[in-house]
Amino acid sequence: MVIRIGLAMLQGARHEHAQALYNAATELKLEIEVIPLRSEEDLLGVKIDGIVLPGGESTTMRKASKNHGLLSSIFDFMDKNSKLPVLGTCAGAILLLNPLMDREPYIEANVNRNAFGRQKESFQSILKLSGIEIPSIINQGSSEKTVVEANHLPLLVEELVEIKSQEEFQGIFIRAPRFEKITPNVKKVAFYNDEAVGLMQGNKLALSFHPELTTDYRFHRWLLSKAKERNLFR
Repeated sequence: MVIRIGLAMLQGARHEHAQALYNAATELKLEIEVIPLRSEEDLLGVKIDGIVLPGGESTTMRKASKNHGLLSSIFDFMDKNSKLPVLGTCAGAILLLNPLMDREPYIEANVNRNAFGRQKESFQSILKLSGIEIPSIINQGSSEKTVVEANHLPLLVEELVEIKSQEEFQGIFIRAPRFEKITPNVKKVAFYNDEAVGLMQGNKLALSFHPELTTDYRFHRWLLSKAKERNLFR
């Protein structure tokens, strides 16, 4: 069984997400294929079990997708497959909370772009996780597989903080959005101090930080486990 994850190739840490997905698959002993999504044609005739919406600049991402209809096609695909697991990080989280195009939000909360500060105010901090089921590592090891352009390798980020428990996670915030007016339908799963920076509704997960810039693949394991469930029962 091959799990296929569609990766929106709009902007941001796309290759880091791809590498994180392959490493998470190694940890779970899963066979996966990362499908680069650049246009609506990339969603046709392919079985996709989950989607990643990476970070970047949300306005630029919306403009860049117009020529090829990528975002509208991804949203159409999500609408037709309501249980499809989706991971959105930073700008990807903004797209989940505020898709525009006369669409209802996939996660019911407001979002304030860049509210954590500008580029020079980027920071790292230990976050607290709560209420999200993440499968444990089955296999220790690493994956050398990369995706898309061979000359565009993932960025290596040094671990700067020590994780002391499974309830902690290293959060990397880069021009990060803030979540506001979160409805009761939404589960808060990650916290910076007392502020929710990770939201989940159904199989949609929005993170205002960048887990793909760490070597902790728990959120990618979450996505793959949900994608596997969908694959099995589809």
